[in-house]
Amino acid sequence: MTLLDNVFELIDLRSFSNLWFWIALAVTWSTVSHWVLGVPWDMAIRARRGQGETAMEDFEDMVRINTGRLLYVANQSGTLLAGIAAFALSSLAILGFVYGNEFSQAVFMLAFPLTGVGLLSLRTARRIRDEALRGEALIARLSRHRLSVQMVGMASIFVTAMWGMYQNMAIGALG
Repeated sequence: MTLLDNVFELIDLRSFSNLWFWIALAVTWSTVSHWVLGVPWDMAIRARRGQGETAMEDFEDMVRINTGRLLYVANQSGTLLAGIAAFALSSLAILGFVYGNEFSQAVFMLAFPLTGVGLLSLRTARRIRDEALRGEALIARLSRHRLSVQMVGMASIFVTAMWGMYQNMAIGALG
């Protein structure tokens, strides 16, 4: 047995039985639900409470900048990004679920729901721009968006946990 074999035996490199994968999954969804359209949620809370003279103005400016950025990227290269995302997701799905590559399954379980969150964010950004939302109406729209992101996150974590447990039971705890 070589040194490399000993290292691979000592460190479990399978995704669903690796603690680091589950930490990355939790951190990913925590971060995505905190940064709503690229705006930290605590800014919305401060703006709603009226903490500081310019809290609402700063919040509205941040939302305006980030929605403008998101819509600009979607308008300029949305078709190309959609094609690349479709290729990447379908490649991961085929490698993971047809050929049984566990790492590809894990990355797909992270990336697929995040793609849905990206589409939700794009829809929300368009509504904010089209309806010219400001003040409490803007906070309410972002609050609904945040709730939908959290629902997607909970469903994603549940499905990933079920699939991960199935994989761990099917392969066995010790490999």
